[in-house]
Amino acid sequence: MKNYTYSGWKLNGFVALVLNLSLIAAMVYSIVVLANSEEFVVWALVTLIATAIISFIMLFGYIMLEPNESRVLLFFGNYRGTFYDTGFWWINPFMSAKKLSLRARNLNVDPIKVNDKAGNPILIGLVLVWKIKNDGAYKAVFEIDAPVEATATVSSSTTRMNILENFVAVQSDSALRQVAGMYAYDENSNAEGELTLRSGGDEINDRLTDELNDRLSIAGIEVIEARLNYLAYAPEIAAAMLRRQQADAIISAREKIVEGAVSMVKIALERLSTEEVVELDEERKAAMVSNLLVVLCADEAAQPVVNTGTLHN
Repeated sequence: MKNYTYSGWKLNGFVALVLNLSLIAAMVYSIVVLANSEEFVVWALVTLIATAIISFIMLFGYIMLEPNESRVLLFFGNYRGTFYDTGFWWINPFMSAKKLSLRARNLNVDPIKVNDKAGNPILIGLVLVWKIKNDGAYKAVFEIDAPVEATATVSSSTTRMNILENFVAVQSDSALRQVAGMYAYDENSNAEGELTLRSGGDEINDRLTDELNDRLSIAGIEVIEARLNYLAYAPEIAAAMLRRQQADAIISAREKIVEGAVSMVKIALERLSTEEVVELDEERKAAMVSNLLVVLCADEAAQPVVNTGTLHN
């Protein structure tokens, strides 16, 4: 069965309240008549009983809705629609109304340990914003079962929202594990050009949002936004991975330095040859290249040695 808007009979709550007060006034008048009459007055007794019963029954028909709230209406177990009209209303008192909030809620999923695509243990956390869809009230009430521990000390609406929040938390944990296992933590554990958890950004968040919406649609719940809020290697491999990242950074920096030094040496040799500043044989060129590379690639500043003799001494 699909969710639909309640289209049955309803009455403005203030009008119904006036009628209710009128019945109470008639009941009080009947009591006064019976108390002051020396003879038994049948009509007064009938009026008293009728107004008392009707007034009592009417008390159960009042409902009040705030913005972004709804009531799922049941008539002796049969679904009669979902009530969305805000304000003060009176409906059939024999209908039971299950309250639902359509407001957005936050859920912060604590970091959990999972294995990424490369098999490395990582810690990953999630924060999401969710709400019951306007047309999802029926599913939210009747498609998700309540836990046994629901007690009478908690209002039914609060208990129902807690049930839904627990369902969202469990499905979020499952979706997070699935998405995390589809990607590597970073580029060091992944083929070049492939998406990773660290570099994925919006793409990972969008994939996570789609996965959550697929899982939570059964409960009429919509995920507005889902984002990773924690990402790190697990403690047992964090130190080793940090050393690997440092080594990778050093190697990358060295490659840039060597590439730049070779380029500078090449330019120097070409300028010396083009402008005919000095003619060098292959042995002198090799020595010059060696000296320049030492100067340009060394970690510390090189100490120059001044040659005061001839070039060939």
